[in-house]
Amino acid sequence: MRYFKNVADAEISDKKVLLRADLNVPMQGKVVVDTYRIRRSTQSILHLREKGAKTVVLAHIGRDPKESLEAVAEELRKYVPLSFVQDLTGPEAQTAISAMRAGDVLLLENLRRAPGETENDQAFVQELARAGDFYVNDAFSAAHRAHASIVGLAKALPHCGGYLLEEEVENLSLALSPQAPSLAILGGAKFETKEPLIKKLLDAYDHVFLVGALVNDALKAKGHEIGRSLISDGVPDMQVLNNPKLLLPVDVLVERSNGQARVRPVHEVAPDEKIVDIGPESFASLLPYIREAKTILWNGPTGWYEGGYDDWTHALAHAIAESKSQSIVGGGDTVAAIGKSGVDKQFTFLSTAGGAMLEFLLNGTLPGLEALE
Repeated sequence: MRYFKNVADAEISDKKVLLRADLNVPMQGKVVVDTYRIRRSTQSILHLREKGAKTVVLAHIGRDPKESLEAVAEELRKYVPLSFVQDLTGPEAQTAISAMRAGDVLLLENLRRAPGETENDQAFVQELARAGDFYVNDAFSAAHRAHASIVGLAKALPHCGGYLLEEEVENLSLALSPQAPSLAILGGAKFETKEPLIKKLLDAYDHVFLVGALVNDALKAKGHEIGRSLISDGVPDMQVLNNPKLLLPVDVLVERSNGQARVRPVHEVAPDEKIVDIGPESFASLLPYIREAKTILWNGPTGWYEGGYDDWTHALAHAIAESKSQSIVGGGDTVAAIGKSGVDKQFTFLSTAGGAMLEFLLNGTLPGLEALE
């Protein structure tokens, strides 16, 4: 793709800059439980502050429009001095923006509170645009959405990309042309939506190892019993499943109806069991590929991570960290697992994105990036 202008080259002194950040972090009630995206968003904000811009930060949180960025503001304030208003385009926001001085940072309330955000409503775009002279997109993980604050503002104002956005594009572009021998590890669910990417990865990578709920679809299509395991609606393409580059688990961890877990060969899963992770033989079979690889792409835990089945995901994190590969990883649970494993510094690049990363790998661009070109 064509590269976009970076914020480092923008003339923004004393200008009102609308910065789209991704502060959509995991919450438990009103408590932020993972600050990774917050910490990664600070470079562009601090740069704008240092250059004397009046920085208005735009972001969203969660799926419920009623959710607030108030707790996020408290966390972000640990890295950047800022003010927060529980308003978007109303009188409170307008007053706060009017009172800003050079170097000030202001965070507005959850963008999703306005229906016009997800609809890319032009009236809402103009409401937002009136608050700024310049627009910076630093929210790669939301750049696959053609929303008002992602696409609309880039068309309404002079614009550029932020430091994090550029870093994401540069590193994920490397994953599009991996050094051989290469290994891709892909998890998640909904085989029918991931299949186009699986096909592309099979063309680009020497081996592709499927984990997570994708394994259930593959095993079922191959005629194996999968019991109560999560499956997709579609049927996988057998040409994909029979591709010699595709690697599948040979054993799995299953949970019985009484909650007990045990390891089973893939051909011995019982009707009352649910596949919740890969097994030890599967992990052992993957280790030679990890040790030999020069490029490893990983997105998705090995199993039902939110259900507490995380042992093999953590083991995989350690194995990749100890390899000499260029390691590029994305997906919230995957990055969180690497952080909990204490090996995050040993990876080449940890993306802030999940769905946006997968869409970029499939298409080589995103709506939010195209809007900046």
